Amino acid sequence: MLAPTRLPPAARLLDLTRLLSRLGKGQPTGVDRVEAAYLAHLLAHPCPCFALLRSKMGFLLLGRPGMQAFSGLMSGQIPLPPADMLSRLTRRRDPILARAETALRRLAIARALPHRLGHMMRAHLPRGVSYLNTGHANLSHKTLATIKSSGAQVSVLLHDTIPLDHPEYTRASTIAGFDAKLAATAAHADLVIHSAAVTRHQTETHLARHGRIPPGVVASLGLTALHPTTLPPRAKPYFVTLGTIEPRKNHGFLLDLWDQMHRTMPGADIPDLLILGRRGWENAAVFARLDALHRHDQTVFELPNLPDDHVAGLLQNASALLFPSHVEGFGLPPLEAASLGVAVILPPLPIYRETLGDYPVYASLEDSYSWLETIIRLTDGKSAQDRQEKRALRLPQWADHFNTVLNLA
Repeated sequence: MLAPTRLPPAARLLDLTRLLSRLGKGQPTGVDRVEAAYLAHLLAHPCPCFALLRSKMGFLLLGRPGMQAFSGLMSGQIPLPPADMLSRLTRRRDPILARAETALRRLAIARALPHRLGHMMRAHLPRGVSYLNTGHANLSHKTLATIKSSGAQVSVLLHDTIPLDHPEYTRASTIAGFDAKLAATAAHADLVIHSAAVTRHQTETHLARHGRIPPGVVASLGLTALHPTTLPPRAKPYFVTLGTIEPRKNHGFLLDLWDQMHRTMPGADIPDLLILGRRGWENAAVFARLDALHRHDQTVFELPNLPDDHVAGLLQNASALLFPSHVEGFGLPPLEAASLGVAVILPPLPIYRETLGDYPVYASLEDSYSWLETIIRLTDGKSAQDRQEKRALRLPQWADHFNTVLNLA
């Protein structure tokens, strides 16, 4: 179902609970970056805007000044204050979140226990506010029903349904909860935002199972401009893989390729592999291999928690991005590599066909020979002309995304 264009709302209310929960947890994920992009967009435009965050003790409502301060807290430009007594009692195991919630309580224009959320919204927000949820937090029947009862329109960005379509790559404890979020979205959303046609089809299949497919729109996620730092040149050509080290990202496949090169090539001819990303969950075998490689191998390097500008600098000068994921919802790293004119090698997943067209080198995960052949060819520097031609690829911009979404939400 198509969503009708509507007049601008009286105000926009952005849920920032996900970003709050991620403070101090390392480099932002793709979902984190989307929520941050929505925050930056609202702050850059003069529309009335507010933010909703769920803390340990209930909901906090921020006005524009509070949202600006929250952005500063996220970036580190504004230091976190010491935790107050309430935070020390309720967030003993997370000192950073304790300090953040202390700051946000001081910035909030209103606070409410969960059962008083509707009262807080009616008292402090204009009727007809547009509630935007991009981080999958607070997607419960109770919370969404309360938000709607205050007169708000509810718009939800559903990134993908990987937990349901590929449970083998998801923590078992989260699957039922994720399905419950889809059920709540099906019941209460006025608009569902999809990042691609592929994910829309998958998501609406599950929404239909819950009895209702809300109006939807496809709006490709944008790319935030990269600012590569200038790094000293490395002695050897190198390849990069980027993302959390978890089963879905398939780092073991790349380690197998490097093992094969060590068996068949002189050591001096083997390029380096830079693994940019923190260690994730349930990947003990890969972690053990990485630990062993750190002791004996001088071609595979694990580099977690690098600043964004360092990641961009390494990506910019790489021979290629290697991205052998089994499944992706959108997959920002290949788009970021393409924005820098860097070659990309990945499997022929439908999402990549939709977002990247013929830019990447597609190679099946069943065909390790093609991966090795392409890596060796790119190591030899035979792709410079391809790089220059591929720089013309038009990649999605956030301005396009918001022009589509905010005419409906």
